[in-house]
Amino acid sequence: MLPERRSTVVSSSSYLNPSGHNDNSFLLLRRGKKFGRIVKLKLSHFFLFFVSLFFFSCMFSGHKLLFHGSELLPHFEQNPYMKSHMLVSSEIDIGSNKSNIERPPGSKKRTKHLPCEVPLAESVDHILEPQDYLNFTPFSLGFVETETYDKPRFGGHQTLKERERSFSAINQTIHCGFVKGTNGFHQGTGFDLSEMDRAYMKNCVVSVSSCIFGSSDFLRRPATKKISEFSKRNVCFVMFVDEQTLLKLASEGHVPDKQGFVGLWKTVVVRYSIWLDSKMRLTTDPMLIIDFFLWRTKSEFAISNHYDRHCVWDEVLQNKRLNKYNHSAIDEQFMFYRSDGLKKFDPSDPNSPLPSYVPEGSFIVRAHTPMSNLFTCLWFNEVDRFTSRDQLSFAYTYLKLQRLNPDRPLRLNMFKDCERRALTKLFHHRVDSSPPSPPA
Repeated sequence: MLPERRSTVVSSSSYLNPSGHNDNSFLLLRRGKKFGRIVKLKLSHFFLFFVSLFFFSCMFSGHKLLFHGSELLPHFEQNPYMKSHMLVSSEIDIGSNKSNIERPPGSKKRTKHLPCEVPLAESVDHILEPQDYLNFTPFSLGFVETETYDKPRFGGHQTLKERERSFSAINQTIHCGFVKGTNGFHQGTGFDLSEMDRAYMKNCVVSVSSCIFGSSDFLRRPATKKISEFSKRNVCFVMFVDEQTLLKLASEGHVPDKQGFVGLWKTVVVRYSIWLDSKMRLTTDPMLIIDFFLWRTKSEFAISNHYDRHCVWDEVLQNKRLNKYNHSAIDEQFMFYRSDGLKKFDPSDPNSPLPSYVPEGSFIVRAHTPMSNLFTCLWFNEVDRFTSRDQLSFAYTYLKLQRLNPDRPLRLNMFKDCERRALTKLFHHRVDSSPPSPPA
């Protein structure tokens, strides 16, 4: 983990990298009819070759199904409603053996998404945390720290019964990552924290955090001129990295000092936090962000809607179209959610619980209240149980939490994507580093 003393925020995840198609990749210049016929012939052969290759790969992957939940089949069988709805496909065809997933109709030109004005306070001197702001739904939330399994997992070994119970906003102990083995360490997970880092974490009230694994990004320093002296002194900037990334950063001159800092970055447990994807640079003072998205709206959790998609059905198709994850694993997760009551997003419904069912998870602002912590843990557990495509599980997790706790709402603020773009600067991932291949 790398801390930074005078810098800005970075965010997750994931875990979460939406990408679009570039339909203008090739510009064909026709020079005469003969040349045109040759080009068409070669392109047709080229196209047929890749269609055949893609079809073969789909058939091959069908023999290596990633079925996360050996527990899930008995759960389906024991639940008549889930059993009767498990294989319903009339609403959308997302079969794992389909290799001809069609592209959405529309113009070949990509839509350009621009930032919009965000009326932040002029200065941190003009903001003040509201009295009793953190007096949200009170209950005690503990976390599973140790398990006795032979093979420890960072996310633990949560059963379906434990999963179902965890959605209730009551005093309880739940899985939320950082689960240790019987020896007291995260053996095999690589997520042990040093005592120095733990001591640092206890002193933070507000943090800005991000992570870089597999050396997939450059270290983006916050826009220092945009950060107030108050925030430089009082906000913890946190960056989680692995050994590969640490070595790469060191080769580029980003060597941690004796306290483990690279500029402003360090790891923390806090009352407020901002999460940025590592390919983004924060260009706004973090205290102004907390004031605008949480304090003014009396919210516990703030996240932007997706810039292009709003229905989980569309997100499923896009993930499969771009081969973001094993198709069978996506189908398993999607069927489970549908059988448990997930419906299509209706943009014409004035009573919709959310303005969009698909978030842009690269920028998250949180108050660490019991309900916000519970939702975050539930969302993480869905990613850990099913697929790493967190946009697939966001709406289901939120809606189920609200459904089971009607008297204890999570105060969630889903803001416009253009506002997210106004507060950060987006970069591309490293060209020379490819992300890990999805499980086959």
